[in-house]
Amino acid sequence: MSNCALNRRWAELLLEALTRHGLRHVCIAPGSRSTPLILAAAENQKLTCHTHFDERGLGHLALGLAKVSRKPVAVIVTSGTAVANLYPSLIEAGLTGEKLVFLTADRPPELIDCGANQAIRQIGIFASYPSQTLALPCPTTDIPASWLVSSLDNGMSNLKQGSLHINCPFAEPLYGNDMTAHQDWQQTLGEWWQGSEPWLSQPEIRTMTKVEDWEFWRQKRGIVLAGRMDAEEGELVARWAKEMGWPLIGDVLSQTGQPLPHADLWLNHSRTQDILSQGQLVIQFGASLTGKRLLQWQEKCQPEQYWIVDPISGRLDPANHQGRKFTCRVADWLREHPAHLTRHPTHVSYSQFSWADELEIWSRKAFECTQTKLAERFSEAAVAHQLHQLLPEQGQLFIGNSLIVRLVDALGQLPAGYPVYSNRGASGIDGLIATAVGVQRAANKPTLAIIGDISALYDLNSLALLRNLSTPLLLIVVNNNGGQIFSLLPTPQEERQRFYCMPQDVNFDHAAAMFGLNYAAPANWTELKQYVRQVWEHKVTTLIELKVADSEGATCLQELLKQVAKL
Repeated sequence: MSNCALNRRWAELLLEALTRHGLRHVCIAPGSRSTPLILAAAENQKLTCHTHFDERGLGHLALGLAKVSRKPVAVIVTSGTAVANLYPSLIEAGLTGEKLVFLTADRPPELIDCGANQAIRQIGIFASYPSQTLALPCPTTDIPASWLVSSLDNGMSNLKQGSLHINCPFAEPLYGNDMTAHQDWQQTLGEWWQGSEPWLSQPEIRTMTKVEDWEFWRQKRGIVLAGRMDAEEGELVARWAKEMGWPLIGDVLSQTGQPLPHADLWLNHSRTQDILSQGQLVIQFGASLTGKRLLQWQEKCQPEQYWIVDPISGRLDPANHQGRKFTCRVADWLREHPAHLTRHPTHVSYSQFSWADELEIWSRKAFECTQTKLAERFSEAAVAHQLHQLLPEQGQLFIGNSLIVRLVDALGQLPAGYPVYSNRGASGIDGLIATAVGVQRAANKPTLAIIGDISALYDLNSLALLRNLSTPLLLIVVNNNGGQIFSLLPTPQEERQRFYCMPQDVNFDHAAAMFGLNYAAPANWTELKQYVRQVWEHKVTTLIELKVADSEGATCLQELLKQVAKL
Protein backbone atom coordinates (compact mmCIF):
# COMPACT_ATOMS: atom_id res chain seq x y z
CA MET A 1 0.00 0.00 0.00
CA SER A 2 2.97 2.30 0.53
CA ASN A 3 3.61 2.30 -3.23
CA CYS A 4 -0.01 3.28 -3.86
CA ALA A 5 0.28 6.23 -1.46
CA LEU A 6 3.53 7.37 -3.08
CA ASN A 7 1.86 7.31 -6.50
CA ARG A 8 -0.81 9.63 -5.11
CA ARG A 9 1.67 11.98 -3.43
CA TRP A 10 3.64 12.18 -6.69
CA ALA A 11 0.54 12.90 -8.76
CA GLU A 12 -0.76 15.49 -6.28
CA LEU A 13 2.50 17.39 -6.49
CA LEU A 14 2.48 17.13 -10.29
CA LEU A 15 -1.02 18.60 -10.67
CA GLU A 16 -0.42 21.31 -8.09
CA ALA A 17 2.77 22.38 -9.86
CA LEU A 18 0.85 22.77 -13.13
CA THR A 19 -1.74 25.04 -11.50
CA ARG A 20 1.08 27.45 -10.63
CA HIS A 21 1.35 28.15 -14.37
CA GLY A 22 -2.28 29.11 -14.88
CA LEU A 23 -3.63 25.65 -15.71
CA ARG A 24 -7.27 25.39 -14.63
CA HIS A 25 -8.89 22.81 -16.95
CA VAL A 26 -8.14 19.08 -17.05
CA CYS A 27 -9.67 16.70 -19.62
CA ILE A 28 -9.84 13.10 -18.45
CA ALA A 29 -10.47 9.78 -20.22
CA PRO A 30 -11.20 6.59 -18.27
CA GLY A 31 -8.33 4.27 -17.43
CA SER A 32 -6.75 2.32 -14.60
CA ARG A 33 -3.07 3.14 -14.96
CA SER A 34 -3.91 6.85 -14.82
CA THR A 35 -5.74 6.50 -11.48
CA PRO A 36 -3.18 8.49 -9.42
CA LEU A 37 -3.46 11.41 -11.87
CA ILE A 38 -7.25 11.23 -12.11
CA LEU A 39 -7.78 11.26 -8.34
CA ALA A 40 -5.23 14.04 -7.82
CA ALA A 41 -6.97 16.18 -10.44
CA ALA A 42 -10.39 15.49 -8.92
CA GLU A 43 -9.20 16.55 -5.47
CA ASN A 44 -7.46 19.76 -6.54
CA GLN A 45 -9.95 22.56 -5.94
CA LYS A 46 -8.28 24.83 -8.48
CA LEU A 47 -9.12 22.50 -11.36
CA THR A 48 -12.25 22.00 -13.44
CA CYS A 49 -12.44 18.42 -14.72
CA HIS A 50 -13.97 17.46 -18.08
CA THR A 51 -14.49 13.87 -19.17
CA HIS A 52 -14.85 12.03 -22.47
CA PHE A 53 -14.58 8.34 -23.31
CA ASP A 54 -12.89 9.01 -26.65
CA GLU A 55 -9.24 10.13 -26.33
CA ARG A 56 -9.12 11.61 -29.82
CA GLY A 57 -12.10 13.81 -29.00
CA LEU A 58 -10.69 14.49 -25.54
CA GLY A 59 -7.54 16.04 -26.98
CA HIS A 60 -9.62 18.30 -29.20
CA LEU A 61 -11.87 19.26 -26.29
CA ALA A 62 -8.73 20.48 -24.54
CA LEU A 63 -7.70 22.29 -27.72
CA GLY A 64 -10.99 24.20 -27.78
CA LEU A 65 -10.69 25.10 -24.10
CA ALA A 66 -7.17 26.42 -24.69
CA LYS A 67 -8.23 28.48 -27.72
CA VAL A 68 -10.57 30.59 -25.63
CA SER A 69 -8.91 30.58 -22.21
CA ARG A 70 -5.43 31.23 -23.67
CA LYS A 71 -4.12 29.20 -20.77
CA PRO A 72 -2.54 25.74 -20.74
CA VAL A 73 -5.01 22.85 -20.53
CA ALA A 74 -4.12 19.35 -19.33
CA VAL A 75 -5.17 15.99 -20.74
CA ILE A 76 -4.98 12.75 -18.71
CA VAL A 77 -5.11 9.36 -20.43
CA THR A 78 -4.14 5.82 -19.57
CA SER A 79 -1.39 3.80 -21.20
CA GLY A 80 -1.37 2.10 -24.61
CA THR A 81 -3.24 3.18 -27.71
CA ALA A 82 -5.09 5.80 -25.64
CA VAL A 83 -1.89 7.83 -25.93
CA ALA A 84 -1.69 7.47 -29.71
CA ASN A 85 -5.20 8.89 -30.09
CA LEU A 86 -3.94 12.25 -28.84
CA TYR A 87 -1.69 12.74 -31.86
CA PRO A 88 -4.06 14.82 -34.07
CA SER A 89 -4.81 17.40 -31.38
CA LEU A 90 -1.14 17.56 -30.41
CA ILE A 91 -0.17 18.30 -34.02
CA GLU A 92 -2.88 20.96 -34.36
CA ALA A 93 -1.81 22.73 -31.16
CA GLY A 94 1.75 22.86 -32.41
CA LEU A 95 0.62 24.68 -35.54
CA THR A 96 -1.89 27.05 -33.99
CA GLY A 97 -0.09 27.78 -30.74
CA GLU A 98 -2.46 26.61 -28.00
CA LYS A 99 -0.71 25.21 -24.91
CA LEU A 100 -1.67 21.63 -24.10
CA VAL A 101 -0.14 19.43 -21.39
CA PHE A 102 -0.50 15.71 -22.12
CA LEU A 103 -0.17 13.55 -19.03
CA THR A 104 0.12 10.00 -20.33
CA ALA A 105 0.11 7.26 -17.71
CA ASP A 106 2.51 4.42 -18.47
CA ARG A 107 3.58 1.00 -17.33
CA PRO A 108 6.89 0.93 -15.41
CA PRO A 109 9.97 0.29 -17.60
CA GLU A 110 10.32 -3.35 -16.54
CA LEU A 111 6.99 -4.09 -18.28
CA ILE A 112 7.93 -2.55 -21.64
CA ASP A 113 8.96 -4.78 -24.59
CA CYS A 114 8.32 -8.02 -22.72
CA GLY A 115 4.77 -8.88 -23.78
CA ALA A 116 3.01 -7.19 -20.87
CA ASN A 117 -0.58 -6.16 -21.48
CA GLN A 118 -1.31 -2.59 -22.65
CA ALA A 119 2.39 -1.70 -22.57
CA ILE A 120 3.78 0.16 -25.56
CA ARG A 121 6.82 2.39 -26.10
CA GLN A 122 5.38 5.78 -25.12
CA ILE A 123 8.58 7.76 -24.65
CA GLY A 124 9.13 9.65 -27.90
CA ILE A 125 5.86 8.41 -29.38
CA PHE A 126 5.03 11.88 -30.72
CA ALA A 127 8.46 12.37 -32.35
CA SER A 128 9.28 16.04 -32.94
CA TYR A 129 5.74 17.41 -32.58
CA PRO A 130 5.68 18.30 -28.86
CA SER A 131 7.32 21.60 -28.06
CA GLN A 132 8.56 20.13 -24.77
CA THR A 133 8.83 16.59 -23.39
CA LEU A 134 9.44 15.23 -19.92
CA ALA A 135 9.88 11.50 -19.32
CA LEU A 136 9.37 11.02 -15.59
CA PRO A 137 10.68 8.03 -13.63
CA CYS A 138 8.43 5.85 -11.52
CA PRO A 139 7.58 7.58 -8.23
CA THR A 140 10.28 7.05 -5.63
CA THR A 141 11.32 8.85 -2.46
CA ASP A 142 14.92 8.56 -3.65
CA ILE A 143 14.14 11.52 -5.89
CA PRO A 144 13.51 14.77 -4.00
CA ALA A 145 10.15 16.45 -4.38
CA SER A 146 12.07 19.57 -5.38
CA TRP A 147 13.40 17.77 -8.46
CA LEU A 148 9.91 16.85 -9.61
CA VAL A 149 8.41 20.30 -9.13
CA SER A 150 11.38 22.16 -10.64
CA SER A 151 11.37 19.82 -13.66
CA LEU A 152 7.71 20.59 -14.21
CA ASP A 153 8.30 24.32 -13.75
CA ASN A 154 11.11 24.20 -16.29
CA GLY A 155 8.93 22.43 -18.87
CA MET A 156 6.03 24.85 -18.37
CA SER A 157 8.25 27.93 -18.42
CA ASN A 158 9.72 26.87 -21.75
CA LEU A 159 6.32 26.01 -23.24
CA LYS A 160 5.75 29.03 -25.47
CA GLN A 161 3.30 27.32 -27.82
CA GLY A 162 2.10 23.82 -28.63
CA SER A 163 2.28 20.87 -26.26
CA LEU A 164 4.23 19.51 -23.35
CA HIS A 165 4.21 15.70 -23.22
CA ILE A 166 4.78 14.36 -19.71
CA ASN A 167 5.03 10.56 -19.63
CA CYS A 168 4.11 9.26 -16.18
CA PRO A 169 4.89 5.61 -15.34
CA PHE A 170 3.20 4.17 -12.26
CA ALA A 171 3.88 0.77 -10.72
CA GLU A 172 1.11 -1.18 -9.00
CA PRO A 173 -0.68 -1.10 -6.65
CA LEU A 174 -2.77 1.77 -7.98
CA TYR A 175 -5.61 1.47 -5.45
CA GLY A 176 -5.71 1.48 -1.66
CA ASN A 177 -7.29 3.05 1.41
CA ASP A 178 -4.21 4.13 3.37
CA MET A 179 -3.28 7.43 1.77
CA THR A 180 -1.34 8.93 4.69
CA ALA A 181 2.12 7.61 3.86
CA HIS A 182 4.91 9.70 2.29
CA GLN A 183 3.44 13.04 3.27
CA ASP A 184 6.85 13.87 4.75
CA TRP A 185 8.29 13.57 1.20
CA GLN A 186 5.80 16.17 -0.02
CA GLN A 187 6.34 18.47 2.93
CA THR A 188 10.02 18.93 2.16
CA LEU A 189 8.71 21.76 -0.05
CA GLY A 190 7.61 23.61 3.09
CA GLU A 191 5.57 26.76 2.63
CA TRP A 192 5.38 26.28 -1.15
CA TRP A 193 2.17 24.33 -0.60
CA GLN A 194 0.48 27.36 0.95
CA GLY A 195 1.49 29.69 -1.88
CA SER A 196 0.52 30.12 -5.52
CA GLU A 197 3.86 30.67 -7.23
CA PRO A 198 6.05 28.15 -9.08
CA TRP A 199 8.95 26.59 -7.19
CA LEU A 200 11.27 27.63 -10.01
CA SER A 201 10.40 30.94 -11.63
CA GLN A 202 11.83 31.63 -15.10
CA PRO A 203 10.25 34.90 -16.26
CA GLU A 204 10.66 35.77 -19.91
CA ILE A 205 11.30 39.43 -20.64
CA ARG A 206 10.10 40.30 -24.12
CA THR A 207 9.88 43.85 -25.38
CA MET A 208 8.56 44.98 -28.73
CA THR A 209 10.40 48.00 -30.09
CA LYS A 210 9.62 50.17 -33.07
CA VAL A 211 11.19 49.16 -36.39
CA GLU A 212 14.05 51.59 -36.95
CA ASP A 213 13.16 52.34 -40.57
CA TRP A 214 9.39 52.33 -40.08
CA GLU A 215 9.06 55.98 -41.14
CA PHE A 216 10.57 54.97 -44.47
CA TRP A 217 8.33 51.95 -45.01
CA ARG A 218 5.11 53.59 -43.87
CA GLN A 219 5.33 55.93 -46.89
CA LYS A 220 5.20 52.99 -49.29
CA ARG A 221 2.09 51.64 -50.97
CA GLY A 222 1.12 49.06 -48.41
CA ILE A 223 -1.19 46.03 -48.47
CA VAL A 224 -2.51 44.42 -45.29
CA LEU A 225 -3.38 40.73 -45.10
CA ALA A 226 -5.26 39.60 -42.02
CA GLY A 227 -5.11 35.94 -41.02
CA ARG A 228 -6.03 34.19 -37.78
CA MET A 229 -6.29 36.63 -34.85
CA ASP A 230 -8.43 37.18 -31.79
CA ALA A 231 -11.42 39.51 -31.88
CA GLU A 232 -9.70 42.48 -30.25
CA GLU A 233 -6.72 42.28 -32.59
CA GLY A 234 -8.97 41.95 -35.62
CA GLU A 235 -10.68 45.23 -34.83
CA LEU A 236 -7.34 46.92 -34.16
CA VAL A 237 -5.90 45.78 -37.50
CA ALA A 238 -9.00 46.93 -39.39
CA ARG A 239 -8.82 50.36 -37.80
CA TRP A 240 -5.06 50.61 -38.35
CA ALA A 241 -5.30 49.69 -42.06
CA LYS A 242 -8.07 52.22 -42.61
CA GLU A 243 -6.06 54.97 -40.93
CA MET A 244 -3.00 54.03 -42.97
CA GLY A 245 -5.03 54.16 -46.16
CA TRP A 246 -3.96 50.64 -47.09
CA PRO A 247 -6.30 48.00 -48.51
CA LEU A 248 -7.04 45.13 -46.09
CA ILE A 249 -7.77 41.63 -47.33
CA GLY A 250 -9.29 39.81 -44.39
CA ASP A 251 -9.50 36.05 -43.90
CA VAL A 252 -12.64 34.45 -42.48
CA LEU A 253 -10.74 33.95 -39.19
CA SER A 254 -9.36 37.51 -39.04
CA GLN A 255 -12.35 39.04 -37.21
CA THR A 256 -11.63 42.30 -39.04
CA GLY A 257 -15.10 42.50 -40.55
CA GLN A 258 -13.50 41.84 -43.96
CA PRO A 259 -13.81 45.44 -45.25
CA LEU A 260 -13.18 44.14 -48.79
CA PRO A 261 -15.36 41.01 -48.67
CA HIS A 262 -15.49 38.22 -51.24
CA ALA A 263 -11.76 38.49 -51.90
CA ASP A 264 -11.63 34.89 -53.06
CA LEU A 265 -13.88 35.98 -55.95
CA TRP A 266 -12.48 39.37 -56.94
CA LEU A 267 -8.87 38.24 -56.67
CA ASN A 268 -9.67 36.04 -59.66
CA HIS A 269 -9.91 39.15 -61.88
CA SER A 270 -6.86 40.39 -63.78
CA ARG A 271 -7.58 44.07 -62.97
CA THR A 272 -7.45 43.54 -59.20
CA GLN A 273 -4.19 41.65 -59.59
CA ASP A 274 -2.79 44.58 -61.57
CA ILE A 275 -3.78 46.97 -58.79
CA LEU A 276 -2.24 44.85 -56.07
CA SER A 277 0.95 44.40 -58.06
CA GLN A 278 1.65 48.08 -57.34
CA GLY A 279 2.00 47.32 -53.63
CA GLN A 280 5.50 47.88 -52.28
CA LEU A 281 5.07 46.49 -48.78
CA VAL A 282 2.82 43.64 -47.67
CA ILE A 283 2.20 43.20 -43.95
CA GLN A 284 0.44 40.00 -42.92
CA PHE A 285 -1.03 40.00 -39.43
CA GLY A 286 -1.76 36.47 -38.24
CA ALA A 287 -1.05 33.18 -39.97
CA SER A 288 -3.31 30.61 -41.64
CA LEU A 289 -4.89 32.11 -44.76
CA THR A 290 -7.90 30.23 -46.14
CA GLY A 291 -8.87 31.55 -49.58
CA LYS A 292 -7.39 29.71 -52.56
CA ARG A 293 -7.02 32.83 -54.70
CA LEU A 294 -5.48 34.76 -51.80
CA LEU A 295 -2.96 31.98 -51.24
CA GLN A 296 -2.14 31.98 -54.94
CA TRP A 297 -1.66 35.75 -54.94
CA GLN A 298 0.41 35.57 -51.76
CA GLU A 299 2.70 33.05 -53.40
CA LYS A 300 3.22 35.11 -56.56
CA CYS A 301 3.29 38.67 -55.22
CA GLN A 302 6.63 40.46 -55.41
CA PRO A 303 6.62 43.47 -53.10
CA GLU A 304 9.85 45.11 -51.99
CA GLN A 305 9.31 43.55 -48.56
CA TYR A 306 6.90 41.02 -47.06
CA TRP A 307 6.41 41.26 -43.30
CA ILE A 308 4.59 38.79 -41.04
CA VAL A 309 3.44 39.60 -37.50
CA ASP A 310 2.38 36.59 -35.43
CA PRO A 311 3.21 35.29 -31.93
CA ILE A 312 3.92 31.79 -33.28
CA SER A 313 7.61 31.29 -33.93
CA GLY A 314 8.89 30.19 -37.32
CA ARG A 315 8.77 31.59 -40.83
CA LEU A 316 5.04 31.14 -41.55
CA ASP A 317 5.65 32.09 -45.18
CA PRO A 318 5.47 29.13 -47.57
CA ALA A 319 6.43 31.45 -50.47
CA ASN A 320 9.71 32.47 -48.79
CA HIS A 321 9.51 36.19 -49.57
CA GLN A 322 12.26 38.60 -48.74
CA GLY A 323 11.18 40.48 -45.66
CA ARG A 324 10.82 40.25 -41.90
CA LYS A 325 9.09 38.04 -39.36
CA PHE A 326 8.02 39.66 -36.09
CA THR A 327 7.33 37.03 -33.43
CA CYS A 328 5.11 39.03 -31.11
CA ARG A 329 1.47 39.73 -30.37
CA VAL A 330 -0.29 41.68 -33.09
CA ALA A 331 -1.56 44.24 -30.57
CA ASP A 332 1.98 44.86 -29.31
CA TRP A 333 3.28 45.49 -32.84
CA LEU A 334 0.46 47.90 -33.61
CA ARG A 335 1.09 49.80 -30.40
CA GLU A 336 4.67 50.49 -31.43
CA HIS A 337 3.71 51.38 -35.02
CA PRO A 338 0.66 53.67 -34.84
CA ALA A 339 -0.99 54.69 -38.08
CA HIS A 340 -0.88 58.40 -37.28
CA LEU A 341 2.22 60.22 -38.45
CA THR A 342 4.60 61.34 -35.76
CA ARG A 343 6.36 63.94 -37.91
CA HIS A 344 5.54 67.59 -38.46
CA PRO A 345 1.78 67.95 -39.14
CA THR A 346 2.37 69.90 -42.36
CA HIS A 347 4.15 66.91 -43.88
CA VAL A 348 1.58 64.70 -45.56
CA SER A 349 2.46 61.26 -46.85
CA TYR A 350 0.44 59.84 -49.71
CA SER A 351 0.01 56.72 -47.61
CA GLN A 352 -2.63 58.66 -45.66
CA PHE A 353 -4.91 58.24 -48.65
CA SER A 354 -5.94 54.91 -50.06
CA TRP A 355 -4.03 54.21 -53.22
CA ALA A 356 -6.20 51.20 -54.07
CA ASP A 357 -9.74 52.57 -53.78
CA GLU A 358 -10.73 50.73 -56.94
CA LEU A 359 -10.66 47.45 -55.00
CA GLU A 360 -13.81 48.59 -53.19
CA ILE A 361 -15.59 48.69 -56.55
CA TRP A 362 -14.51 45.17 -57.39
CA SER A 363 -15.48 43.91 -53.97
CA ARG A 364 -18.92 45.43 -54.40
CA LYS A 365 -19.26 43.84 -57.84
CA ALA A 366 -18.38 40.42 -56.40
CA PHE A 367 -20.96 40.95 -53.65
CA GLU A 368 -23.65 41.88 -56.16
CA CYS A 369 -22.92 38.80 -58.27
CA THR A 370 -23.15 36.62 -55.17
CA GLN A 371 -26.32 38.30 -53.96
CA THR A 372 -28.03 37.91 -57.33
CA LYS A 373 -27.02 34.29 -57.80
CA LEU A 374 -28.07 33.18 -54.32
CA ALA A 375 -31.28 35.19 -54.05
CA GLU A 376 -34.25 33.08 -52.98
CA ARG A 377 -32.04 29.99 -52.74
CA PHE A 378 -31.76 27.68 -49.76
CA SER A 379 -28.46 25.95 -50.26
CA GLU A 380 -25.02 25.38 -48.80
CA ALA A 381 -23.64 28.43 -50.59
CA ALA A 382 -26.60 30.57 -49.51
CA VAL A 383 -26.13 29.60 -45.86
CA ALA A 384 -22.43 30.51 -46.10
CA HIS A 385 -23.40 33.87 -47.62
CA GLN A 386 -25.99 34.65 -44.95
CA LEU A 387 -24.30 33.00 -41.98
CA HIS A 388 -24.04 36.34 -40.15
CA GLN A 389 -27.85 36.34 -39.83
CA LEU A 390 -27.74 33.19 -37.70
CA LEU A 391 -25.13 34.29 -35.16
CA PRO A 392 -26.20 34.66 -31.52
CA GLU A 393 -25.78 38.04 -29.86
CA GLN A 394 -22.74 38.18 -27.58
CA GLY A 395 -21.85 34.72 -28.84
CA GLN A 396 -19.17 33.07 -30.92
CA LEU A 397 -18.71 31.02 -34.08
CA PHE A 398 -16.80 27.81 -34.77
CA ILE A 399 -16.28 26.90 -38.44
CA GLY A 400 -15.29 23.44 -39.61
CA ASN A 401 -12.83 22.60 -42.35
CA SER A 402 -13.03 21.45 -45.96
CA LEU A 403 -15.73 23.07 -48.10
CA ILE A 404 -17.75 25.05 -45.57
CA VAL A 405 -14.90 27.29 -44.37
CA ARG A 406 -13.98 28.11 -47.97
CA LEU A 407 -17.56 29.00 -48.82
CA VAL A 408 -17.90 31.29 -45.80
CA ASP A 409 -14.56 32.90 -46.64
CA ALA A 410 -15.49 33.47 -50.28
CA LEU A 411 -19.19 34.27 -50.04
CA GLY A 412 -19.80 35.62 -46.55
CA GLN A 413 -18.91 38.62 -44.42
CA LEU A 414 -18.70 38.27 -40.65
CA PRO A 415 -19.05 41.14 -38.16
CA ALA A 416 -15.88 42.90 -37.03
CA GLY A 417 -14.76 41.75 -33.61
CA TYR A 418 -17.09 38.74 -33.53
CA PRO A 419 -15.15 35.76 -32.09
CA VAL A 420 -14.45 33.10 -34.72
CA TYR A 421 -12.61 29.85 -34.06
CA SER A 422 -11.49 26.96 -36.23
CA ASN A 423 -8.81 24.27 -36.54
CA ARG A 424 -6.89 25.71 -39.47
CA GLY A 425 -3.42 24.57 -38.43
CA ALA A 426 -3.33 21.13 -40.01
CA SER A 427 -6.88 21.74 -41.33
CA GLY A 428 -8.02 18.22 -40.47
CA ILE A 429 -11.60 17.14 -39.98
CA ASP A 430 -10.86 15.14 -36.83
CA GLY A 431 -12.21 16.39 -33.51
CA LEU A 432 -14.20 19.36 -34.81
CA ILE A 433 -17.27 18.74 -32.64
CA ALA A 434 -15.10 18.25 -29.56
CA THR A 435 -13.12 21.42 -30.29
CA ALA A 436 -16.34 23.42 -30.67
CA VAL A 437 -17.54 22.13 -27.29
CA GLY A 438 -14.24 23.15 -25.70
CA VAL A 439 -14.65 26.64 -27.19
CA GLN A 440 -18.18 26.82 -25.77
CA ARG A 441 -17.23 25.60 -22.30
CA ALA A 442 -14.27 27.94 -21.90
CA ALA A 443 -16.19 31.05 -22.99
CA ASN A 444 -19.58 30.04 -21.57
CA LYS A 445 -21.21 31.88 -24.47
CA PRO A 446 -23.90 30.79 -26.92
CA THR A 447 -22.01 29.12 -29.74
CA LEU A 448 -22.83 28.41 -33.37
CA ALA A 449 -20.76 25.61 -34.90
CA ILE A 450 -21.04 24.67 -38.57
CA ILE A 451 -19.33 21.60 -40.07
CA GLY A 452 -19.77 19.12 -42.91
CA ASP A 453 -21.32 15.66 -42.76
CA ILE A 454 -18.06 13.70 -43.08
CA SER A 455 -16.53 15.83 -40.33
CA ALA A 456 -19.55 15.08 -38.13
CA LEU A 457 -19.29 11.36 -38.80
CA TYR A 458 -15.58 11.43 -38.05
CA ASP A 459 -16.21 12.89 -34.58
CA LEU A 460 -19.64 11.39 -33.92
CA ASN A 461 -18.61 10.16 -30.45
CA SER A 462 -18.21 13.77 -29.35
CA LEU A 463 -21.93 14.42 -29.69
CA ALA A 464 -21.94 13.04 -26.15
CA LEU A 465 -20.19 16.25 -25.06
CA LEU A 466 -23.13 18.39 -26.21
CA ARG A 467 -25.33 17.17 -23.37
CA ASN A 468 -25.87 19.33 -20.27
CA LEU A 469 -24.12 22.46 -21.51
CA SER A 470 -24.53 25.62 -19.44
CA THR A 471 -25.15 27.79 -22.50
CA PRO A 472 -26.63 26.69 -25.83
CA LEU A 473 -24.57 25.29 -28.66
CA LEU A 474 -26.12 25.06 -32.10
CA LEU A 475 -24.39 22.49 -34.27
CA ILE A 476 -25.26 22.86 -37.95
CA VAL A 477 -24.27 19.82 -40.00
CA VAL A 478 -24.24 20.60 -43.71
CA ASN A 479 -25.08 17.25 -45.26
CA ASN A 480 -23.96 17.37 -48.89
CA ASN A 481 -23.46 13.61 -48.87
CA GLY A 482 -19.70 13.31 -48.86
CA GLY A 483 -16.45 15.21 -49.04
CA GLN A 484 -17.53 17.70 -51.69
CA ILE A 485 -14.36 19.72 -51.23
CA PHE A 486 -12.93 17.28 -53.77
CA SER A 487 -15.40 18.60 -56.33
CA LEU A 488 -13.36 21.82 -56.32
CA LEU A 489 -10.20 19.92 -57.14
CA PRO A 490 -9.16 18.30 -60.44
CA THR A 491 -9.82 14.83 -59.06
CA PRO A 492 -10.58 12.21 -61.74
CA GLN A 493 -14.27 12.42 -62.57
CA GLU A 494 -14.76 8.67 -62.90
CA GLU A 495 -13.19 7.91 -59.50
CA ARG A 496 -14.31 11.04 -57.64
CA GLN A 497 -17.37 9.66 -55.90
CA ARG A 498 -15.90 6.30 -54.91
CA PHE A 499 -12.43 7.31 -53.75
CA TYR A 500 -12.71 11.00 -52.82
CA CYS A 501 -16.22 12.19 -51.94
CA MET A 502 -17.27 8.81 -50.51
CA PRO A 503 -21.00 9.58 -50.05
CA GLN A 504 -22.46 7.80 -47.03
CA ASP A 505 -26.19 8.39 -47.60
CA VAL A 506 -26.90 8.98 -43.92
CA ASN A 507 -29.19 11.22 -41.90
CA PHE A 508 -28.29 12.62 -38.49
CA ASP A 509 -31.66 12.37 -36.80
CA HIS A 510 -30.77 8.97 -35.32
CA ALA A 511 -27.41 10.29 -34.08
CA ALA A 512 -29.15 13.16 -32.31
CA ALA A 513 -31.67 10.78 -30.77
CA MET A 514 -28.90 8.43 -29.64
CA PHE A 515 -27.28 11.18 -27.59
CA GLY A 516 -30.55 12.81 -26.49
CA LEU A 517 -30.12 16.01 -28.50
CA ASN A 518 -32.77 18.22 -30.02
CA TYR A 519 -32.87 17.87 -33.79
CA ALA A 520 -34.30 19.76 -36.74
CA ALA A 521 -34.00 19.50 -40.51
CA PRO A 522 -35.37 22.76 -41.98
CA ALA A 523 -36.45 22.74 -45.60
CA ASN A 524 -36.23 26.50 -46.25
CA TRP A 525 -34.86 29.78 -44.92
CA THR A 526 -37.96 30.57 -42.90
CA GLU A 527 -37.79 27.28 -41.03
CA LEU A 528 -34.04 27.58 -40.48
CA LYS A 529 -34.27 31.06 -38.99
CA GLN A 530 -37.19 29.96 -36.83
CA TYR A 531 -35.27 26.98 -35.42
CA VAL A 532 -32.17 29.08 -34.85
CA ARG A 533 -34.16 31.77 -33.05
CA GLN A 534 -35.69 29.12 -30.79
CA VAL A 535 -32.24 27.80 -29.89
CA TRP A 536 -31.01 31.21 -28.78
CA GLU A 537 -34.26 32.19 -27.04
CA HIS A 538 -34.85 28.92 -25.18
CA LYS A 539 -31.15 28.12 -24.70
CA VAL A 540 -31.46 24.55 -25.86
CA THR A 541 -28.53 22.74 -27.48
CA THR A 542 -29.65 21.51 -30.89
CA LEU A 543 -28.32 19.67 -33.94
CA ILE A 544 -29.65 21.14 -37.17
CA GLU A 545 -29.10 19.11 -40.32
CA LEU A 546 -29.08 20.97 -43.62
CA LYS A 547 -29.74 18.48 -46.38
CA VAL A 548 -28.39 20.08 -49.55
CA ALA A 549 -27.62 19.02 -53.10
CA ASP A 550 -24.36 17.09 -53.30
CA SER A 551 -22.04 19.34 -55.28
CA GLU A 552 -24.13 22.54 -55.33
CA GLY A 553 -21.79 24.46 -53.02
CA ALA A 554 -18.67 23.64 -55.00
CA THR A 555 -20.40 24.25 -58.33
CA CYS A 556 -21.79 27.60 -57.18
CA LEU A 557 -18.36 28.80 -56.11
CA GLN A 558 -16.81 27.76 -59.41
CA GLU A 559 -19.56 29.52 -61.38
CA LEU A 560 -19.15 32.72 -59.38
CA LEU A 561 -15.40 32.65 -59.89
CA LYS A 562 -15.88 32.49 -63.66
CA GLN A 563 -18.57 35.16 -63.59
CA VAL A 564 -16.50 37.67 -61.62
CA ALA A 565 -13.40 36.98 -63.73
CA LYS A 566 -15.32 38.04 -66.84
CA LEU A 567 -16.63 41.33 -65.45
